[in-house]
Amino acid sequence: MDNAPETTAKRRPRFRFFRLLRALLIALIVFMLVLAPFKLPAWYARVRFGVATLYSSADADGDLIDDYTDIMLAARRYIRSQPEYVSDYFAGGYPPEGQGVCADVIWRALKEAGYDFKAMLDQDVGAHPEAYPLANGLPDSNIDFRRVVNLRVFFERHCLELTTDADDVAAWQPGDFVIYDGHIAVISDRRNAQGQPYVIHHTGHGAFEEDALTARRILAHFRWALNEE
Repeated sequence: MDNAPETTAKRRPRFRFFRLLRALLIALIVFMLVLAPFKLPAWYARVRFGVATLYSSADADGDLIDDYTDIMLAARRYIRSQPEYVSDYFAGGYPPEGQGVCADVIWRALKEAGYDFKAMLDQDVGAHPEAYPLANGLPDSNIDFRRVVNLRVFFERHCLELTTDADDVAAWQPGDFVIYDGHIAVISDRRNAQGQPYVIHHTGHGAFEEDALTARRILAHFRWALNEE
């Protein structure tokens, strides 16, 4: 009888171990049943692939955020507002707040970065109308800056043209522009498991930041290079 307390004391650590093990098993079961069915976002940061982020030497709006990052963040803010896809002609050029198409992501992002893209494109069209595939062969400041074919010409004339190879992952940087047939998007700082970047764009199905760089055939890839030192 004198040894009973000692025996009980020796058993207590073992009991605590099994209680802890049981609690862990219960937690695992709860996770599998409740949390596991909800898929977490499958995007990755650039560091996973050893891709260095390129920053612009320019800061047009003086907000201490470089132009490339400004463009990307502004595009992200815009599509998160869930604008309605409305393809129409507007007097004065600008669609109402909360409405637009893919090209409206571009001028809005550039505006927040400190650039009046409409004025810049209108000026270039006025000076070099022969360079642009204008509707009816005439400039129209109400729509020219919202047509993807015109944006491509402007970027070819004034921006840095880059590879269209989606597997050259380091060449795709946040704030870049990618052009497809009748569509345009901004490159995100998020990437898929292969290192290819997400795109930020407005489609007829909604506004998204998604893994869709190669969902369409890539026609051109540009980087805003104005005001670079």
